[in-house]
Amino acid sequence: MILTPISININAYPAELHPILTNAKIFDSSCSPDAKVIFIDKDGGYFLKSAAKGELEKEAVMTRYFHSKGLSARVLEYASRDNDWLLTEKIHGNDCVAAKYLEHPERLCDTIAELLVNLHNMNFDDCPVQNYNANYLSMARRYATTDADHKIVDAAEDAFETNVLLHGDYCLPNIILKNWTLSGFIDLGCAGVGDRQIDIFWGAWTLNYNLKTDKYRQRFFDAYGRSKIDEEKLKIVHAIEKKIGL
Repeated sequence: MILTPISININAYPAELHPILTNAKIFDSSCSPDAKVIFIDKDGGYFLKSAAKGELEKEAVMTRYFHSKGLSARVLEYASRDNDWLLTEKIHGNDCVAAKYLEHPERLCDTIAELLVNLHNMNFDDCPVQNYNANYLSMARRYATTDADHKIVDAAEDAFETNVLLHGDYCLPNIILKNWTLSGFIDLGCAGVGDRQIDIFWGAWTLNYNLKTDKYRQRFFDAYGRSKIDEEKLKIVHAIEKKIGL
């Protein structure tokens, strides 16, 4: 995570956030054009995300849910004005793109596979987002422009199961470790109950992307549990993600 010192106009922020922002050192930690994230270096540390109105509502809901399971940060404030604002406590540790983790790729591969197994084994009866597959495929269909695209989405609708609690964006920057032990997950706007192959796809993808090699793909599958890997579904997920902007 890169932190760049910045100055802010506190009056551009909702009044309820002013006490935390006052007399704090502020850093930009954004990594996406779709949302701005600042780190507030005060007390134990806070992260404040802002995005277009309505964009962070689900993330607030699912971060609260994951926190209730001991898997994410505590949400301190969600405000929806002209923009959305989401304030969370800092999760202590480092994300998995920190050098100390990337320098041990085999252990990193095995660790994120084990963490994913644990997540997917959790009870999800009380999850507030039970329709992940429907939302995911609805978005995919909006991007479908050809008969072939629609056939891919149709195949997913027929094949996808609702069988696990998903992170939805299971990538190394979204996994926070402290001495190789999970501190929590972040960026939970895509989380919900859906088909495990979506998280498995992202786990394999992020190892390839962040380690600059696909040599750990099969190791990741073995560590997760080869019997639960569905290569045909993974191809469908890949085809959908290519269409919607992977």
